Amino acid sequence: MNQSHNSVSRKIKPNLSMFQIINMSMGFLGIQMAFGLQNGNASRILANFGADVHELSWFWLVAPITGLIVQPIIGHLGDNTWSPLGRRKPYFLIGAVLCAIGLVMLPNAASATQMMAANVLLLAVIFLAMMDASINVAMEPFRALVGDMLPKHQGTIGFSVQTILIGIGAVIGSELPNWLTKWGVSNVAPKGFVADNVIYAFYIGAAVLILSILYTIFTTKEYSPEEFAEFEGENEAENHKSKFSDIFKDFKNAPSQMKKLGVVQFFSWFALFTMWVFTTSALATHHFGLSPDDTHSAEFNKAGDLTGSLFGSYNLYAIFFAFALTPIAKFIGKKQTHALALACGGLGLISMYFIKDINSLWISMVGLGFAWASILAMPYAMLIDSIPQKKMGVYMGIFNFFIVIPQIINGIFGGPIVSGIFGKMAIDYVVVGGICMLIGAVLTLVFVKSEHDTPKEIEEEIKQVHF
Repeated sequence: MNQSHNSVSRKIKPNLSMFQIINMSMGFLGIQMAFGLQNGNASRILANFGADVHELSWFWLVAPITGLIVQPIIGHLGDNTWSPLGRRKPYFLIGAVLCAIGLVMLPNAASATQMMAANVLLLAVIFLAMMDASINVAMEPFRALVGDMLPKHQGTIGFSVQTILIGIGAVIGSELPNWLTKWGVSNVAPKGFVADNVIYAFYIGAAVLILSILYTIFTTKEYSPEEFAEFEGENEAENHKSKFSDIFKDFKNAPSQMKKLGVVQFFSWFALFTMWVFTTSALATHHFGLSPDDTHSAEFNKAGDLTGSLFGSYNLYAIFFAFALTPIAKFIGKKQTHALALACGGLGLISMYFIKDINSLWISMVGLGFAWASILAMPYAMLIDSIPQKKMGVYMGIFNFFIVIPQIINGIFGGPIVSGIFGKMAIDYVVVGGICMLIGAVLTLVFVKSEHDTPKEIEEEIKQVHF
């Protein structure tokens, strides 16, 4: 084979130790703590400010819309820029600072409204948008960082470690308001305001977010552009930067495996969005027997606390399942593992309709924990083999399209469906979410091609990770 006279020998990307993998993903703990606080409390906060149940999904549109716009742009910028701080780390820091401000301001929107003479719901949505955009700025580079720093055979381990840290952060974020209530902080507020347990939980989340991001920044050294060129077997001079308009070309030329996984992601994230938006209302009406319009009573706030506790539970179970993903994949394969996890998650959501005892709802969360662990790891582990190294960031951002588009569709139509078809009984729509996750399980087996990893190669991946 003829080679260009400028070509150089390809350098092998070194294996990283478990401590190095943990260090580079530690910031995800803080990001997911913020995400857990938002998922468990945003609907409750908006309801406290006067939002009706059929409006909730519209307000939640802020998150996927900002993700649709922000993540590909941040991925592209990260692929094509370099700073003294590194390639991905500047975006960690910027996103963390802005998100921390949003965490402080969102539950205090009513107080800010009095000072600014603004509409409280409008102001709350602005702060929610600020949080969502900032979380996306910080989150996307962490996905790309795994592809940047790890050899591909360590990909499953890398994303599994992220899933474990995500789970820890989400458990703390989801449970924190409930813990504060048990420690004597009030979970009831005057009409139009947010309870102190939620406000203080958001303050703590902002502090943890900043500290965890700084930990990753100070403990992780990114590879330089010259080193990336060596890994690709080319000279730095040949390593041309792509133009911003190339994002659209990259989307058009997305690998076939990404498109197939994207179909699965559509149904998975449609189900997750349904759960996040409507669980509080579902519990309040189906399990506590409240009127759909009762959004200010102590019982409604108990439903909100229970939602946070349940979300913390499935994230806790996800931590344990994350440890099991690689061994399970060793025996049955990656796509079979993901299909099994989605099936368990779908059954978990559906079971919430039939389990009337709130003390037994943890059973539903076990299946969702398995699904959540897999959703955060397996699609990415199946994807990175088909992504060019130099476009890792932009393709991770493009892959996010298949996460946010189903949320946008659900956000537009979910509220009217709950109100017009299900008579504001949100539990019925949660069951629809469970059915969607079961569809995702079937599509994983039908559409997604089998991975190249043999059981022997997966076993070798486990052996390569050392402390």
